[in-house]
Amino acid sequence: MLIQFEHFAVAQMMGGSDSPPRANGTLCFSSEWERTCFGIALSLAKEGYFEWEDFRDELILSIKDWENKHQGDYSSWNYYDQFLHALERAVVKTNLLTGVELKEIFSSKGEPEQ
Repeated sequence: MLIQFEHFAVAQMMGGSDSPPRANGTLCFSSEWERTCFGIALSLAKEGYFEWEDFRDELILSIKDWENKHQGDYSSWNYYDQFLHALERAVVKTNLLTGVELKEIFSSKGEPEQ
């Protein structure tokens, strides 16, 4: 069940270019890392580490960058890859972690499974 902030965040994204995948009105996650990534973004915004709208701007930019690089070839498209890139940028932009710290985390844990 979504609490008020989660409902607000998801509702703000519906119908936009950054709208998360849904099936029968429910968010879709292919892997546990996608669910975790979504939850971390919601939690950080809810706790005030960044504004949800600022995160959305990062997500829209990430999606646009991906589309520009892939010019109609959607064979490698994964919404949550872009969500993760946006979250990484938001975390660095708000000084929660540095880019170096993020690289260390991913190199020690490995990239999220695709």
